Amino acid sequence: MGKNIIVSNRLPLQIEVHNNTPKTSPSVGGLATGMKSVHQDGESLWVGWSGLTDESISDSLRPAIQKAIQKAGCAMVPLTEHEVENFYLGHSNKSIWPLFHYFLEFCQFDKDDWLVYKQANEKFAEVVLNHYQDGDVIWIHDYQLLLLPALLRKAIPNACIGFFLHIPFPSFEIFRVYPWREELLSGMLGADLVGVHTYDYERHFLSSVKRLLRHEVKYNEVYHEGRITRVDSFPMGIDYDKFHQAALAHAQQKESEKSELQRRLDSHSISNKNSKLILAIDRLDYTKGIAGRIKAFEFFLNKYPEYREKVRLVMLAVPSRSNVPQYKLLKKETDELVGRINGKFATVSWTPIWYFYRSLPFDNLIDLYTSSDVAMITPVRDGMNLVAKEYVATRTDQSGVLILSEMAGAAKELNKALLVNPSDTEALADALQTALEMPIGEQVSRNKSLQQRIRRYSVTRWAESFMQALLKAYEQREPHTAKKIGEVTLQEMTSQFEKAKKRLIFLDYDGTLSPFHDNPEMATPKDEVLNALEKIQSMPNTQLVIISGRDRDTLGTWFRNFPFVLVAEHGVFMRTVDGVWSGSNQLRNDWMEHIRPVLQTFVDRTPGTFIEEKKHALAWHYRKTDPELAQNRVVELKTLLNSLISDNLKMLDGNKVIEIVHNKTNKGAAATQILSDWPADFVMAIGDDVTDEDMFIELPSDSWTVKVGFQKTEASYCVSNTDDVAALLKTLAEAI
Repeated sequence: MGKNIIVSNRLPLQIEVHNNTPKTSPSVGGLATGMKSVHQDGESLWVGWSGLTDESISDSLRPAIQKAIQKAGCAMVPLTEHEVENFYLGHSNKSIWPLFHYFLEFCQFDKDDWLVYKQANEKFAEVVLNHYQDGDVIWIHDYQLLLLPALLRKAIPNACIGFFLHIPFPSFEIFRVYPWREELLSGMLGADLVGVHTYDYERHFLSSVKRLLRHEVKYNEVYHEGRITRVDSFPMGIDYDKFHQAALAHAQQKESEKSELQRRLDSHSISNKNSKLILAIDRLDYTKGIAGRIKAFEFFLNKYPEYREKVRLVMLAVPSRSNVPQYKLLKKETDELVGRINGKFATVSWTPIWYFYRSLPFDNLIDLYTSSDVAMITPVRDGMNLVAKEYVATRTDQSGVLILSEMAGAAKELNKALLVNPSDTEALADALQTALEMPIGEQVSRNKSLQQRIRRYSVTRWAESFMQALLKAYEQREPHTAKKIGEVTLQEMTSQFEKAKKRLIFLDYDGTLSPFHDNPEMATPKDEVLNALEKIQSMPNTQLVIISGRDRDTLGTWFRNFPFVLVAEHGVFMRTVDGVWSGSNQLRNDWMEHIRPVLQTFVDRTPGTFIEEKKHALAWHYRKTDPELAQNRVVELKTLLNSLISDNLKMLDGNKVIEIVHNKTNKGAAATQILSDWPADFVMAIGDDVTDEDMFIELPSDSWTVKVGFQKTEASYCVSNTDDVAALLKTLAEAI
């Protein structure tokens, strides 16, 4: 493999200009830390925005900035002020961010912002492509770049591309509100592997893919465009040793070495031997549940007055997007709540809430973590939440209690914490009381288990796990067992077609000559397909056979003016080139009276389904219904039918259809009979469904058998879709 290319909205560095000279320093964010091992592992490149707009960089300074960024192993994506405003502050944070966190009331779906979002993703793609070489591995990060995987896939089809979403993926009922939902999903599916933090997010994503794009999904694999995209959960960790060792060093500090913040924290403990500190650290974001947490603390002081003057809430709110209206309102609400509660409960020697609206250096964070008896981390919705893990990592004596929201991704791992519903004010207050009264033995037992988890599955392990899974997904991206028809194969096929003395070609219809349609009656043959078929049929000693599960009336109408052999209902009826139909008149169909009411019951219970009735077959179509509901109904129907149908019937589980037919009829038997009546030295069969497998099996081994799609098949070759079939037929039509 080549180099690793990491792509994120921001580069993992800060740029400052002093005396017209740019200087870079590493960022301290979770992603920068997490990707450190990948970025430093051999040759690598990090692509992202520098944080400086094009307008803020003078022409004279630009080369020096680019050089400094390049020296740090990075490549800069140039963004204008307009793009930052509409792409990042606009669509990313006014549309995707609130939607994915279930805050529909804050969503702004602006068309101009969406167009700039697309434009920015294209800029990122351009920079990646400028640096990409065969064998490179591309790992794209987060919600700002949801379109990038597909853009890169289109430009470099064989590239190894991974994508990781660091925020929640919402349920289908939430996601369906998004105006450009199909394009966003298709963008993500450009990756070989889509990673999320939890199984819930994985399940939500796959549900949206099934419902909106109608792609085939098996377990955690999406089959589309001739590829497999795998979806899996990788809970992000932290640099455990960094926080744990810092806490150990902190415990050894002399009094003179302590920070001013630490002295203030110590003063609280000194004031009362029974005093306790409760810690809350968050970005000031509406997803973090800050206002609800403050109200819960007020409820706690009212319900448990014995804790007044003994407990203090230390609240650190890190400024975030302070120019966005919703965040300004949140800041105002937070300030007012803190002021009101402090005014209501404070005494001369005690202030219930210490409130810090700022970012703090790492050493001060360690001060807070190690000094706090309880950490109260209660976001309304959070992709992971690494603060909870950082707090646990700093508890070197394994004391302390973590109160954690059920809505945080970290809750799936940290199940030994006190898990709470952040919307239940009284439950939050009661959890505080439980935490403050928890025996030290129970604290140690819980934290021991939590530390074992986060120590083992660190941020480095997270990155390694994703990369290993990505490389495996890339190796297995083509699911088919058949060989894909490439240029060499096509030339060989054409050559044999030209040299053959007699040619016989079997063609399925739905999913082969025509794409599937929600209304089967609308899936009429396209002119370009008919023209190609007509040219092939006109060749000397050449015979086309349309072999389908369709009824004879439909096939006869569509192809009434063409001298093709038609096989209807999987072999029950056949029309010869002279236009005369023959069939198995001896087959009974009185069984349909018993089966039809059963199918009708399922139609009544499953909106969007319908029954197709043929002369000797009944089909229950479920293409238009909800795919997850259909999955349950199919299992139920198949179980029921297995107990009802007689030995002379069989059930076909086709593409979005369950069909009951006579067991004496199948496409393989029909094709074999035609071949015996019309022997040929060039035989081809093309089909997409399980019913076509009988043809592939029964025809001679030297036949050209072609599967449409990439499911497991008995065919020797495969193509992606009906467009590829049309192109293949056109090639044969022009061969002679």
